[in-house]
Amino acid sequence: MRIIDRGIAIKGEQGTDYQSCLFPGFCVLPSGRWIVTCRAAPARNINWNQRVFLSYSDDEGKTWSKPFSPFKPKILNGKIGVFRGAYLTYLDNNEIFATLHWIDYSDPDLPAFNEKTEGVLDCFIFTSRSYDNGLTWSDPEFVDTSIFKWPAPITGPALYPGSDCIIIQFELNKPYYDTSQWTHASILFFSYDRGKSWPEYFIVGKDPENKIFYWDQRPGVLNDGTILDMFWTYNNKTCSYLNIHARCSRDRGKTWSEIWDTGVSGQPGHPVSISGNRIVMPFIQRDRFPVIKIRTSSDGGKTWQKNSEMVIYSSEEKFRHSEKKTMADTWAEFNKFSVGWPITAKVNDTDIIVAFYNGVNPDSTNIEWARIRF
Repeated sequence: MRIIDRGIAIKGEQGTDYQSCLFPGFCVLPSGRWIVTCRAAPARNINWNQRVFLSYSDDEGKTWSKPFSPFKPKILNGKIGVFRGAYLTYLDNNEIFATLHWIDYSDPDLPAFNEKTEGVLDCFIFTSRSYDNGLTWSDPEFVDTSIFKWPAPITGPALYPGSDCIIIQFELNKPYYDTSQWTHASILFFSYDRGKSWPEYFIVGKDPENKIFYWDQRPGVLNDGTILDMFWTYNNKTCSYLNIHARCSRDRGKTWSEIWDTGVSGQPGHPVSISGNRIVMPFIQRDRFPVIKIRTSSDGGKTWQKNSEMVIYSSEEKFRHSEKKTMADTWAEFNKFSVGWPITAKVNDTDIIVAFYNGVNPDSTNIEWARIRF
């Protein structure tokens, strides 16, 4: 395997209100168009003037359109909110499905995370659709997750295993001023009518003792229909990271395996199938300095061979995970990241894209990509 091309899809322009570009999404359409999305803002840890950027390329990344913001602020429950994340999934028949992360913007000066309570600003889910290769989008529709009562930020694009089944991924955070204990869970929400209704859900990652957080889930649908879900895994008692964990379903999410330890440290991206019955997983490690890597698995994700590892990006930034005593320490560390969020997109059975954010400091970041051939 080798990197055959790389570039910048969306550049965070210094001194502008979009110099911070974070949390990319990447979608490859059957037409050959590549679409990148991200959260754009003047700086990483602020709410005001944040929005979703979208850019596309029709020449496999050689040139990119000027970024634009198709999703405008929307009122929910009497509160004005903005979209800070959008992740795209191609369904079929020229339909692209966008899963949108709405966040409360009624007080733009509030930070997203409340250090005193460990709560977050209200986060909810909307969806939108495009039928013209991502140029125009339908008015976003609210997805009711009130059964869970807590904020529900999305963790990536919807899954589409086919037959009109769409699966939305999200996790549970705690309301901003709530002083009760945060009980984290990673959840999949199921629709069987292309997103008209959402009658079922499955809690795919939750520790009954609330000791282990299976957060930032990264599920992917493999070639054989298996849903493989990867978790950035965190010990909430010791405030330390564990190896990436995983679990899978072979019946479209009806039943699930037990969670297992993959033996790989770091924060994962979602897995994709390639030729030779192999699975590729991107991940970032921050033990000494930020390094984005990939590994492959030939046994359904149970093990990830060290000799299959390849570095996609290595930073000279001297950063490593610091000692943490509280969740507030953990969130403060998040805001120091200037490299991260590796995600994948499949071009064909031999080529994949790994995209990520990268910059000179946490408040000045681009959306970059690399194309890997196996």
